[in-house]
Amino acid sequence: MSDRGARPIRIANCSGFYGDRLSAAREMVEGGPIDVLTGDYLAELTMLILWKNRLKHPEGGYARTFLTQMEQVLGTCLARGIKVVTNAGGLNPAGCATALREVAEKLGLLPRIAHVEGDDLLARLPALQADGHRFEHLDRGVALADAGVNPITANAYLGAWGIVEALRADADVVICPRVTDASVVVGPAAWWFDWARDDWDALAGAVVAGHIIECGAQATGGNFSFFTEIDTSRQLGFPIAEVDRDGGHVITKHDGTGGAVTVDTVKAQLLYEIGAPAYANPDVVARFDTITVSEDGADRVRVSGARGEPAPEDLKVCINYVGGHRNSMTFVLNGLDIERKAEVALRLLWDRLGDPSQFAECDVRLIRADHEDATTIEGASAFLRVTVKDPDGDKVGRRFSNAVTELALASYPGFTMTSPPSDGTVYGVYWPALVPADVVEHRVVLPDGSSIVVPHSKPTPGTEVVAARAPEAFTTDGPTARAPLGRLFGARSGDKGGNANLGVWARDARAFAWLAREMTVERIKDLIPEAAELVVQRYDLPNLWALNFVLVGFLGEGVSSSTRFDPQAKALGEFWRSRVVDLPVSLLDAENVRDVQPRNGT
Repeated sequence: MSDRGARPIRIANCSGFYGDRLSAAREMVEGGPIDVLTGDYLAELTMLILWKNRLKHPEGGYARTFLTQMEQVLGTCLARGIKVVTNAGGLNPAGCATALREVAEKLGLLPRIAHVEGDDLLARLPALQADGHRFEHLDRGVALADAGVNPITANAYLGAWGIVEALRADADVVICPRVTDASVVVGPAAWWFDWARDDWDALAGAVVAGHIIECGAQATGGNFSFFTEIDTSRQLGFPIAEVDRDGGHVITKHDGTGGAVTVDTVKAQLLYEIGAPAYANPDVVARFDTITVSEDGADRVRVSGARGEPAPEDLKVCINYVGGHRNSMTFVLNGLDIERKAEVALRLLWDRLGDPSQFAECDVRLIRADHEDATTIEGASAFLRVTVKDPDGDKVGRRFSNAVTELALASYPGFTMTSPPSDGTVYGVYWPALVPADVVEHRVVLPDGSSIVVPHSKPTPGTEVVAARAPEAFTTDGPTARAPLGRLFGARSGDKGGNANLGVWARDARAFAWLAREMTVERIKDLIPEAAELVVQRYDLPNLWALNFVLVGFLGEGVSSSTRFDPQAKALGEFWRSRVVDLPVSLLDAENVRDVQPRNGT
């Protein structure tokens, strides 16, 4: 690329999770000019899925859908000089690289493939613990050794500099294991512009860009609160980050694709699965409370001003262990006397099985989806879900699910279930911890087979970072009216291990003034009663007219073990928006004049 560094680098995303749209890689490669194709396939839950896969197929442990996508686009990428950078390597990046070479050979191609490794600490855990590394749970403060568990995965979140070294060695494809989601964007940008390791602000800007596009179409209108305002008549396009030398960037998408890139769609993704505004990545701490988001044309949003603080001394480690076995059965309750029917079902079930205290955990939820005088059977139905968990797989297997089935003709009227009896399944428990970066050997295996150890960035001093100031306080007193919060505010929520985050934002400064004043931690607990007994942390982002709340322990021990109706907290934001409160009439009147007509394409 002869113009490398002379213009912004165009980095496209083609995957936000393992299972995302297979055609996205082809769409991004063929839809317009790009320099780098990236894909994010890993989440905390995915590491457990890949572990289960590797039990059956020892040569596996990586995202196989990545190979399918490469079959479709690898030849075009090589012909056009498009680099591919991905974390699809999962638990076995070397195996993924080998498999891709086999795919390339069948296609008659000779790509230069590099892979990154060194994140896997599982075999080293005993030695590291003997050296005094406690791997304390980030929320509970309990040392891993004191938990009495046997980890099955333990992966440190690596940074971007291994990717940089691979690209400097002229790799066409860089396959990574558990790097941070943003690293697959930071690495190409740092290579393109030859950034130094202490270019904190530029690196921070690239982290922000990576965070925005890492979840694919969530940046272009996917899972978006104000979805009626965007084009959903066709498949949503995937996002592109045009990153400048200073780390500032424009978020956009290919012309002719669905969805939209707006200030609000970008803000929504900025608030997704974050905690404090000081967003730590292995290579820099990006300050989300310093960035500015502004329109830059149709389907173009400029993100600028990001400030960075020196790289942290520790790396986050994602540890998983087997928590036991679980099973769920759901009774359908229809018509009258729903609660009495639920009582009968449970009484008869426990009469057959014995007291529910026999299980390590028993979760019973009555989900009232019914309404009075419904005109359909579905509209008159509620759901009684019983979930049991125990180290003994037999206890929660067919013994449990058959007992539910055997009530079919001997319990409440209208008995039916949502599924047949089934065996229990293994569930994992997520354990987040920290480890000093200097004990993790970050390596990159270059296309020629040689390897390089990549040192961690030294946390050299940076300039003082000053957060954005809150906007001028506006008076929002006066008459109020009962209305859902979603009339004025957007929200985006998600899982962070056992915690949930709830990011909420206003669309103008006056509404943010009300939001910042009224939405205290105590008010959040009132609006979300299931969080009433939890620690809730509030973080202010006045530069985005936004607040972020972290509900500690809302998902228990992580997604795989959670018994919640919404185990990944994806619906938490929309639930918050549905709550009816007293909103200032002046703000509601202003919202009524906003153009909210759907965009059905151009």
